[in-house]
Amino acid sequence: MQAKTETIYVVKGSDAEDHVKAKYPNKAINQVSNGIRPPTVKSFLESLPFVFQRNQSEGLVATYHFTFIGKESCKGTVIIRNKSIEVHSDHVGTADLHLIADSRTWVSFLAKEKNMLWAIITRKIRIKGPLKLMQAFAKCFP
Repeated sequence: MQAKTETIYVVKGSDAEDHVKAKYPNKAINQVSNGIRPPTVKSFLESLPFVFQRNQSEGLVATYHFTFIGKESCKGTVIIRNKSIEVHSDHVGTADLHLIADSRTWVSFLAKEKNMLWAIITRKIRIKGPLKLMQAFAKCFP
């Protein structure tokens, strides 16, 4: 079965894509979306452990505070270290990066309906901390 020529569907930038490329070089890869579009910011926070890509987080040690305001208000902390993730439903510890966002704008951004740059310019999303940490965060959730 390993030698069989077939197409493997993987999420672009995921650990699965790296695994297929390394272990099954004769398989064709077709990249797909992860299909997850959380309808609320609370469900966004709850979904993070399920879509987290351990190998993509290698070397990342950071604490992220999320503060969502507007229609749906909530807070959360995401701690990434040692290729693992912890998600808390309030602010825990000291943040390396703090994201404050309008909840509707954030959900629209996740659904690829809004552009992050537009949201930052219009102050619907504010980031306090190094932008490279936001890019590292995004890499862990392709």
